[in-house]
Amino acid sequence: MTEREMRWSAWMKAAEAGDAAAYRRLLAELSDFLRAVVRRRSGSSGLAAADIEDVVQETLLAIHLKRGTWDPGQPVGPWVAAIARNKMIDALRRRGRRLEVPVDDFAEILPAPVDEEQLSTRETERLLLALKGRQHDVVKAITMDGEDIRTVATRFAMSDGAVRVALHRGLKALASAYRSFRE
Repeated sequence: MTEREMRWSAWMKAAEAGDAAAYRRLLAELSDFLRAVVRRRSGSSGLAAADIEDVVQETLLAIHLKRGTWDPGQPVGPWVAAIARNKMIDALRRRGRRLEVPVDDFAEILPAPVDEEQLSTRETERLLLALKGRQHDVVKAITMDGEDIRTVATRFAMSDGAVRVALHRGLKALASAYRSFRE
């Protein structure tokens, strides 16, 4: 056990015996240790400085609430690091896997909004003529009539999977027909 671990263990034991000064010293040193651990582990997660501090504070609270679970025969550092790891995972789950990047930094390279042309009903119907048989029926029922896959499957006596395959193939054929239509 390192000198630091021995010191932390002695302070933790003293704190368990009611020594408030030892407990303050322990928490002060653990705060610095935790900030370093959380910063190091959060490098690729995109946690902001405020999020890191929240994880440190939540870890310190958990240490306080769970200090009775520490085994005096074991070093304090790994126990504290495990708590910090769990608190960091909790923070990432709450936050979701997203990175926050200011859009202003990319204003010059973002594309300008494009006015999308919409097909008229007549053009849409003409494109649908490129499809034959069940593909035509399935694509029209789902995309034009707004029916769901199960309803279409029942109506045409098909399995859900067969409807999905027909829809996929039909949309692929429509995309090809649309490219030809626009050229």
